[in-house]
Amino acid sequence: VQLQASGGGLVQAGGSLRLSCTASERTFSNYLMGWFRQAPGKGREFVATISRSGGSTSYLDSAKGRFTISRDNAKSTVYLQMNSLKPEDTAVYYCAAKFTTSYYYIVEGDYEYGYWGQGTQVTVSS
Repeated sequence: VQLQASGGGLVQAGGSLRLSCTASERTFSNYLMGWFRQAPGKGREFVATISRSGGSTSYLDSAKGRFTISRDNAKSTVYLQMNSLKPEDTAVYYCAAKFTTSYYYIVEGDYEYGYWGQGTQVTVSS
C-alpha cells in the first residue's frame, strides 16, 4: 500500500493543523493506522494510532487532549487533527499502516508497521 501524507506547514504556537494521509489501497479498512514523528537529531516517536474500525485509539501522553486521530475508510484516509500546537511538536510527521484481521487492534511500536508515507513537515514557531 502506498501512503501520501499532507497538511504540514508553519504555524504559531497555539495554532492548529490537520494532517491527512491517503492510501492507494482500496482495502484501506484492512489496515490499522498510525502517526509518528521525528524531530531533528531525535529518533522516531509514536504519536497516535487508530484501529481498522476507528473504535480504538491511543496517543502519546503529550498529545492527549490536543491531538485527535480519525479515519474515513470510504476515502482511504486517516487524519491527525492537532490543536494547541507547541514548539516541541515541530517534526516531520509520518503516517504508517499495518495489515490486521482485528477490528480493534492498535499498535504503538513503529517496528510493527510495514508501510510508511513520505512525511510532512510541521513547524511550530514560538
